[in-house]
Amino acid sequence: MAKEYTNEFQVDFGPDDQKLLPVVTQDANSKEVLILSFINKEAFEETLRSGYATFWSRSRNELWKKGETSGDMLRINEVRVNCEQNSFLYLVTPEGEGACHAKRENGKAHTSCYYRKVDTDGFLAFIET
Repeated sequence: MAKEYTNEFQVDFGPDDQKLLPVVTQDANSKEVLILSFINKEAFEETLRSGYATFWSRSRNELWKKGETSGDMLRINEVRVNCEQNSFLYLVTPEGEGACHAKRENGKAHTSCYYRKVDTDGFLAFIET
């Protein structure tokens, strides 16, 4: 049976379980997209075990539990997988000030990593207040 029509979990993390798959993290209440990150099998299993969004940091090449040092944790409400079982959606409840590691000028965290828009002139404009 095709992946699109089964209730069997058939996600392929590769032969060594290190294949990275994208995960969109969205606020379960506001539906705001917070982060686009990547997970391998270890990060996925830790997310399910702990109940908190855990990713694979490509820049540091290590497991990354979002908010472990900042306190801006993302508690999992629901984990969804797309039709082809090659990407995920985490519906979360943010615990802390925000979801982005970048800070505003006042030092507060951005609620989402998508806090700028591209204007028609090609420049970036902040959209958060």
